[in-house]
Parts: sequence; structure tokens; C-alpha cells
Amino acid sequence: MTEGKKMTSSRRHHLKSLMLHIAANWIEQEKKDIAAAKEAYLAENCPPPDLSGDMAALTDVCKKLHAAIDKVDESRYDTEVKVQKTDKEIEDLKLKVIDLAGVKKPALKKVRMSADAMLQALLGSKHKVTMDLRANLKQVKKEVKEEPADVGDWRKNIEDKADRKKMFESS
Repeated sequence: MTEGKKMTSSRRHHLKSLMLHIAANWIEQEKKDIAAAKEAYLAENCPPPDLSGDMAALTDVCKKLHAAIDKVDESRYDTEVKVQKTDKEIEDLKLKVIDLAGVKKPALKKVRMSADAMLQALLGSKHKVTMDLRANLKQVKKEVKEEPADVGDWRKNIEDKADRKKMFESS
């Protein structure tokens, strides 16, 4: 479709119903084809039994049919066992691949939780434990440094330092 032209909803529904109708016809035709192919295969490989004759001939036909059924059942059982065995091998190989690859641990998410909430999550709702960690802390008082309020004369300060320097040099 071009950008400028849009399909109306009725047209879209009409096209959709046509497509569904065509698809339904195709499915119906496929079913008919499968049934015809099955009939042709059965007619070719399994001719209808000849039931004319005496009782001995009919028992002989029944014995042949039972033998054929037993043969088919044995082959079906063998193939089922083979399939189960290969399925088990596939599962074992999948487990080995998982073991070799290792289990990836998911990234942990950062969770903000109080100590009380953690304890409640660990111990359950039956235990009422509260941890007020702030109550156990010591109270520390800040020391206020007293600095001289007035700087004074800067020349005097230099002279005092010079006197101190002379004291260290003389000793």
C-alpha cells in the first residue's frame, strides 16, 4: 500500500473473509486427497481376504492374519523401545550440556530494606524482633575549636615567629 491510500475496514474484512474461504477450500481438498491416497495404498497393499471356501481355509486365513498382526506388533514394540532409548539419551545429553555450560546466576538487584524488614523476612511474621541500631550508638559531642576572633597586627605575629626561630637556632 502506498502511504497516502488506506484500505477501508469493509474492504479489509471482505478480503480477509475471501482468504479464509480459499484456505478452508484448500484444507478440504487436502483431506480428500489424503483419504484417496489411503484408499489406494490399502487397495494395493492389503487386498480384501478371500472368504469363499470351507472352514479349514478360513481358519488358515485367520492364522495367517494373526501371524502378520504379531509380526507388526513386534516391530512396533521394537521401534517404540528404540525411540524411548534415544529420547533418554537426548535428555542425558541435554543435562550434560547444561552442566558443562554451568548455571548462570542472575544479577542481584539492589534492594533498600530496613533491618526490621530483613529480620521479618528471614524469621517470618511470627517473631517480633526489632532492631533499632541507632539507639545503641554512643552520643558524641562535637568539640568546637576556638579560633582567635581578631587577627591582630600582622607585624607583631611575624616578630613572635622570628623570636621562636632564634630559640631553636640557639639550642
